[in-house]
Amino acid sequence: MAGPQSVDRALALLDAVADAPGPLSAKALARRAGCSLSTVYHLLGPLTARGYLIRGPEGYAPGPRVPSLHRSFQRHMGAGTAVTALLRHVRRITGAEAYFTAYRGGRITVVDTTAPLTDTHHPFVPGIETRAHATAHGKALLAPLSRSARRRYLADHGMARLTERTITDEERFEAELAGVRARGVAVSVGEADPAYTCLAVPLSGRPDRALSVSLPVEDFRRRRGEVGSLLASAAAVFPAASE
Repeated sequence: MAGPQSVDRALALLDAVADAPGPLSAKALARRAGCSLSTVYHLLGPLTARGYLIRGPEGYAPGPRVPSLHRSFQRHMGAGTAVTALLRHVRRITGAEAYFTAYRGGRITVVDTTAPLTDTHHPFVPGIETRAHATAHGKALLAPLSRSARRRYLADHGMARLTERTITDEERFEAELAGVRARGVAVSVGEADPAYTCLAVPLSGRPDRALSVSLPVEDFRRRRGEVGSLLASAAAVFPAASE
C-alpha cells in the first residue's frame, strides 16, 4: 500500500491512539481504522520505529516523539517562556485556570494552559478548538476578523448547539461579537459547558492571540468584574515583541 491512502490511515491510527483512554491493541486499531490487521501492522512498524507510538503488553500508546512535536508546535505558535510566565501569573492572581489560544490558518487552537494534564474532566484542553463559537477565546479571536472570514470559519466548523445557552444563529453571533469589540472582553457563560464560564481578551498588539480564564459559573457570577479587570491588565502589558 502506498500513496495518500497509507498516510491517511497512519494518521488515523495516531488519532485513535491519542484519543483512547489507554493502550489499544492492533485488532482494536484495525476495527477503528476500518482496514485489515495486516495493513495495521504494516503501518505500526514505522510509527513505532520513529517513536510516534510505543508497544507495550496492553497495546499501543503515544511514543516519546510526541512531546517534542508538542513543544515544537508551541514554539511555532509563539508559546515561549513569556507566555508560560504570563499564564502562571494569571493563574496566581485570578485563582482560575489560564489559557493561551491562537488563530492561524483558519483554525483556532488552545496552545497552552495551566490546567493539570491529569484533570480529564476539564472542558478546555490543548488542541484544535471545535467549539470556538461557544467559547470566550473563540469569540475574542473571531471578533477582529472580517465578516467574510468569519463566515468561512463558521461554514467550515459549524455552530453546534452544546448547551441551552449556545448561540447557533449567525446574526445573533455577529451581534455578540460586536459587543466583544466594543468591550474588549469576550465572555461565554455556560455556552460550551453548562458548568463553566470563560473570559478572554486579545493579547496586546496580537489580535490573533488570546488570553483567557475559566471558572465555575457560580464563581463567575460573584467575581466577574474582578477577574475581567485582572485578565485585561495582564494581557495589556504582555510584551508582544517577545514572540
